[in-house]
Amino acid sequence: MMRSLWTAGSGMIAQQFNIDTIANNLANVNTVGFKRSRVDFQDLLYQTVRFAGSPVTAGTQIPTGLQVGHGVRPVSTQKIFTTGTFKQTDNPLDLMIEGDGFFQVLMPDGQLAYTRDGAFKIDGQGRLVTSDGFVVQPEITIPPDAVSVNVGTDGTVSVLTSGNNQPQNLGQLQLARFINPAGLRSMGRNLFAATAASGAPMTGAAGLDGLGSIAQGYLEMSNVQVVEEMVNMILAQRAYEVNSKAIQASDEMLQTANNLRR
Repeated sequence: MMRSLWTAGSGMIAQQFNIDTIANNLANVNTVGFKRSRVDFQDLLYQTVRFAGSPVTAGTQIPTGLQVGHGVRPVSTQKIFTTGTFKQTDNPLDLMIEGDGFFQVLMPDGQLAYTRDGAFKIDGQGRLVTSDGFVVQPEITIPPDAVSVNVGTDGTVSVLTSGNNQPQNLGQLQLARFINPAGLRSMGRNLFAATAASGAPMTGAAGLDGLGSIAQGYLEMSNVQVVEEMVNMILAQRAYEVNSKAIQASDEMLQTANNLRR
């Protein structure tokens, strides 16, 4: 059996995975805080037919070896944490991080998750929560008689209540950052989980220690560039077609060999 069949087949499988990733990027082009993914590929094992440097005669060596590869495989999907576009909403509960950092969210199992999606809401108890009802950490509770909510660039949350001209301080939102954000595990729902690869979270006030500042009334949209993804999709499609042609050529060569007669 010709090895080119399996080699080209690995290329088709890899490009199918590439298309799946591109499709997910395009599907989330309007998802708040979404970060696009990029597929990294790696060549497979090589069969060495002749080693470089092998002696031919006394005092002479082969300058280059003879090797044949066995295809490709996707080795990682890397999240690209460039800043997305800004969208003004004028909603006081919409928050955006200008710079590095993540909002912290408490999951039902007691673990912390991290997100760039600042489209927050208020639940029935007045707590600041995500669209899925997960409580933002540190917990901020808005009183029922609050007239207006103000969030400072450092994450300080204050409200004005009816009949009171002095703002009431409710607490301060803390942001988290990671030494390797690409190592975070995507959980869906615009959430990430820390892993050994991402490192432990480093928390602090917004605007300090390398953390970005918070802008109220804005949202960070997806960082997906539609034109770039379309170009990548065309390249993946053409690579898929070329590998299918290699399989077709290998099949025709085998057919020719099978049809040989004495």
